[in-house]
Amino acid sequence: MKKLSLLFLLAATPALAQEPVDHSAHQMPAPVMDHAMHGMAMPPMQGVLGPYAMSREASGTSWQPEAAPHAGIHLEDTGDWMVMWHAKLLAVADSQSGPRGDSMGFATGMAMGMASTPLASGGTLALRGMLSLDPFMGKRGYPLLLAAGETADGVTHLVNRQHPHELVMEMSASVSQKLSQGDSLFLYVGYPGEPALGPGAYMHRPSALDNPATPITHHWLDSTHITFGVATAGFVHDQWKFEVSQFTGREPDQFRFDFDEARFDSTALRLTFNPAQNWSLQASLGWLKSPEALHAADNEQRATISATWFETFSFGSLGVTAAFGNKRLSDGESTNAGLVEATWKPDAGWSLFARGEAIESGELVPEPGLFTAGEISVGVVRDVQLSEHFTLGMGGLYAFNFAPSSVLGAYGGAPRGAMAFLRLVAE
Repeated sequence: MKKLSLLFLLAATPALAQEPVDHSAHQMPAPVMDHAMHGMAMPPMQGVLGPYAMSREASGTSWQPEAAPHAGIHLEDTGDWMVMWHAKLLAVADSQSGPRGDSMGFATGMAMGMASTPLASGGTLALRGMLSLDPFMGKRGYPLLLAAGETADGVTHLVNRQHPHELVMEMSASVSQKLSQGDSLFLYVGYPGEPALGPGAYMHRPSALDNPATPITHHWLDSTHITFGVATAGFVHDQWKFEVSQFTGREPDQFRFDFDEARFDSTALRLTFNPAQNWSLQASLGWLKSPEALHAADNEQRATISATWFETFSFGSLGVTAAFGNKRLSDGESTNAGLVEATWKPDAGWSLFARGEAIESGELVPEPGLFTAGEISVGVVRDVQLSEHFTLGMGGLYAFNFAPSSVLGAYGGAPRGAMAFLRLVAE
């Protein structure tokens, strides 16, 4: 399987599109440079899941605002196949303060690829893959105050650290069939893949593309973005999409280089509405069987709602996401989490980003009970265009952490986090 996964390194970032076109024609003029977005803006293309602009498609089968940009390197001389790839590599110096913090340098990043071809029936076949550098940082991941979820060693919870992602983050195929000018049916299967639960994964959202830190709300909103065994069926009608997934509820184990068992024991429903090119709204509900290996008897019901907005102005572009998630365990425990994040790009050389989050958690300290904690982070990136397809960026992030006094004592009273990073983007 590892050899097979490498075939999918040809990557998965769809291209910038504003108006849908006849994908079956497969006529694409030479690409043009999108100077405002540091990359290669491809000509308009139809989405692989339905008759709409490809820029509407995000991670898995999720949607984002159609106005949001995508950038990727388009390969030529591929016959009836449209092939694109995209990569981002980061070197990060991370420092989290206080007795529960830590300092660490690590590398992270991913390479994504997509290949699609029209079918004689008028539909589209698409293959997607994504690989991550995360496993090479070590199984304990990197320091991140107030983060919790999964396990590092199969024995204890990972708290105040963010776990690394799997080497193979996605290996999927989809088939769609156009029914009319605005309607389509599709089937998506992944091993691993992303079920129809929550907003698009944080590293793909236009409001968080430049932020190197994982949200502490990750396990309430989009932690299922790497799931070993996913099958999603969906129906698209103009600006609406309804989909249902059968997938593996158990989170990936602590072994990041292998493929976990596909169980298909959990279900999710998602309704997405893009009322205009600048908006994407979703609501989803999932029933996860035994998601945590350390609490195998606990099942989870997860509900999420989110709104993402993107607009380009004379003074740059702005992407914003607001999201809320609720987790209800079979033992009756219910916790909430909320997030607001934004990225502003005043021009091609600068990005400024911010994120505010709040969570209810019983994992942060050993004392029983639920505690509310939160974080506000701000950051900036300075980009330099190295060549037509490559950009080098240098940035930093500073985070302020908040919790009740009973919790803050364990964190040293005023916990803070900081990151400095270099990144290389190919698109």
